[in-house]
Amino acid sequence: MLTLHLEPDTEEPEPGERTIYEGRIAVRFGIADKGRPADSWLLDTVRWAWRTKLQVSLGIDTRMRLRQQAEKDAVDVFAANLRDLLLAAPAGTRTTMGLDPGYRTGVKVAVVDATGKVVATQVIYPHKPQGKSEEALAVLGALVARFGVELIAIGNGTASRETDALAAELISRIPENKPTKVVVSEAGASVYSASAYASQELPDMDVSLRGAVSIARRLQDPLAELVKIEPKSIGVGQYQHDVSETLLARSLGAVVEDAVNAVGVDVNTASVPLLSRVSGIATSVAESIVAHRDKNGPFRSRTALLDVPRLGPKAFEQCAGFLRIRGGDDPLDTSAVHPEAYPVVRRILANTGRGVSEIIGNTTVLRSLKPVEFTDDKFGVPTVTDIIAELEKPGRDPRPEFKTAEFAAGIEKVADLKPGMVLEGVVTNVAAFGAFVDVGVHQDGLVHVSAMSHNFVKDPREVVKSGDVVKVKVVEVDVARQRIGLTLRLDDEPGGGAPKGDQSRGRAQGERRGGNDNRQRQGGQGKQQGQRNQQGRNNNQRRNAPAPSGAMADALRRAGFGQ
Repeated sequence: MLTLHLEPDTEEPEPGERTIYEGRIAVRFGIADKGRPADSWLLDTVRWAWRTKLQVSLGIDTRMRLRQQAEKDAVDVFAANLRDLLLAAPAGTRTTMGLDPGYRTGVKVAVVDATGKVVATQVIYPHKPQGKSEEALAVLGALVARFGVELIAIGNGTASRETDALAAELISRIPENKPTKVVVSEAGASVYSASAYASQELPDMDVSLRGAVSIARRLQDPLAELVKIEPKSIGVGQYQHDVSETLLARSLGAVVEDAVNAVGVDVNTASVPLLSRVSGIATSVAESIVAHRDKNGPFRSRTALLDVPRLGPKAFEQCAGFLRIRGGDDPLDTSAVHPEAYPVVRRILANTGRGVSEIIGNTTVLRSLKPVEFTDDKFGVPTVTDIIAELEKPGRDPRPEFKTAEFAAGIEKVADLKPGMVLEGVVTNVAAFGAFVDVGVHQDGLVHVSAMSHNFVKDPREVVKSGDVVKVKVVEVDVARQRIGLTLRLDDEPGGGAPKGDQSRGRAQGERRGGNDNRQRQGGQGKQQGQRNQQGRNNNQRRNAPAPSGAMADALRRAGFGQ
């Protein structure tokens, strides 16, 4: 428990003397001991005003400002990590099997097709106490063969490593077209399982199986699945449970909306939660879009959205550029070019004498164009330049290419780790003091900010972000406390020491610091003696109330005290 107190008076004044701050108040109001009957009462009032009013209010104000700044920093960290998680690389439209690990309750299994539709569910009991591993492998093998499973998503919770080993055994028994196994974060999966939207989306499915569905889908498309979960439940921040709910919700909501709009949304496959995060589309409008799609079939063009009830021209103007229609009537509907700008594209087509399908992605032709030739009173050079860039890579996804981390075989618990091991892992969270990395032992290890680079790192996110696959070296293992110390500097010595090549540099820096420390100690001793000599003089001069300096003086002047 940390407490904060404001103690501006470094020493208690002698009887009958005033502190520097009481002196400033007295000067401000023309109060002095001139032998008049009320002077002593007025001076007591000055002391009372400082100690019970101004000093207290300044302390409260200081604590409040520090708290607000700390909350802002915590929310910023959470927002940055959430953005990285939402924009993580999607595995794409591939048939995926989701495994939600567990011991006593079994491993929940769900298979979803390329579009995310659930095609099969099952519960297996390969681990203790049941230990039916062969039966479980037979069930999983049948599901893989029947549905052509390409990816196996394994939740990183309890029994994750055992389930990962089970999946490895399954893959080894498949002769060809082996699926790829990936361990994914299951943060928030249980929250989604019990949510009202999950009940509406998967009404006839047991709550425990819904978690496996979420795990499979978040591997296919993290953004589309994570928007169904309350952002604060995803758990990628620091101290998020202690900050202002309003500030956190507003910041995270903006992050989700920015991520959705940056990637774009396929209007023919998107869920209500995903559509409702698009600019200009409220939840009621998103529900209308899905209902219209279910009733009339897929949208063939963006302009067809105007037939959706409650989606008027203004909403269309805001949302159209962020919606994608793949395989529709107009190839431009797959791009981020807004329908309002289609006339610009038509002018480009007329100028080049080519069709839409011939111009899209044609780098040679597009880079030879001069944007100024296609401007008008509505679209200037910057807009035309953006349109040409979008035509060059239509519907480009800002997310990185999908890749997975390979956890080391035989490393399943903290006790298996030894200093000096180099492992591959996934960054699960980034805080102001470092990054947490999952190396496959149920407990994330910490890469402190000082162990991220040979150069000074101000912000850990300059080096890594959530979802990154990294190589780390184990420098410290505390089995009793379940703590793992890692470093991104693979040439570091085990135990957290600098690499051998840096030891001489470290000694030189230490000698320089030692010299500075000695001078500081000597200066400090002299300063203490000087302070003792000065103390008596200060006591005599305090009644003259010299002007204070620093933050306290600034605060007093803002309050109207002082010159």
